[in-house]
Amino acid sequence: MEDITVKELKERLEKGEKFHFLDVREEWEYEEDNLGATNIPLGELPHRLSELEPFKDEEIVVHCRSGARSGNAKKFMETKGYSNVRNVLGGILAYREL
Repeated sequence: MEDITVKELKERLEKGEKFHFLDVREEWEYEEDNLGATNIPLGELPHRLSELEPFKDEEIVVHCRSGARSGNAKKFMETKGYSNVRNVLGGILAYREL
């Protein structure tokens, strides 16, 4: 699945489009900039992947601070059979600059 730009993410959030939104930053980072995503820190993802099972066949958009952790989360999830995962390029740092 192709990654997503912060511009596209912002437009989709403003339109209220339906997709599962996942934030893999640490809890303290999430509290500073919460875009309304479910927060599962990357280190906890392998143990909490079952929470995402209901969305396995749906689009899941993953973001973090810069796009690195969410990229790793995407790769991990793809190895577990999640085929519709998109990484937010540039993460929250790029989103703040919109």
